[in-house]
Amino acid sequence: MALLTQEEIKGIIPHRDPFLLIDEVLELEPGVRAVAQKRMVPESFWFAGHFPGYPVTPGVLMIEMLAQTGAVCALSLPENKGRLAMFAGIDKARFRREVKPGDLLRLEVEMIRLRGSIGVGRGVATVEGERAVTAELMFTLGPRLGEEAAGK
Repeated sequence: MALLTQEEIKGIIPHRDPFLLIDEVLELEPGVRAVAQKRMVPESFWFAGHFPGYPVTPGVLMIEMLAQTGAVCALSLPENKGRLAMFAGIDKARFRREVKPGDLLRLEVEMIRLRGSIGVGRGVATVEGERAVTAELMFTLGPRLGEEAAGK
């Protein structure tokens, strides 16, 4: 059962279709860890071209799914509400299994470090308990959305 629906996720991170790549959040400890999932429906925009006749989810999109899960974790802290989380780096990324239409990808991110505006999360994406992707994701927290445009 979902702790947060996709509509509730939109209240935490600014991503929108077609680039909101997590369906629901199952577990959340703000600033500590989050677990989300993504159903790989055959109609997903990437399957038609990656690859025709042999559809697989691009690794870079699975990294983004982990990053969005980590962003929900970091931006759920009251002091980070409304901020923008942006990539600062990706380390130790490993792609271990193909993810195909029909798969349910479980996305787990644990914060290794979150101080000030810099953070690092350790992400693991699995299908039926089998690791598909692992990575360490570095991010920075930018201004609250709307502040930069207002010159703050």
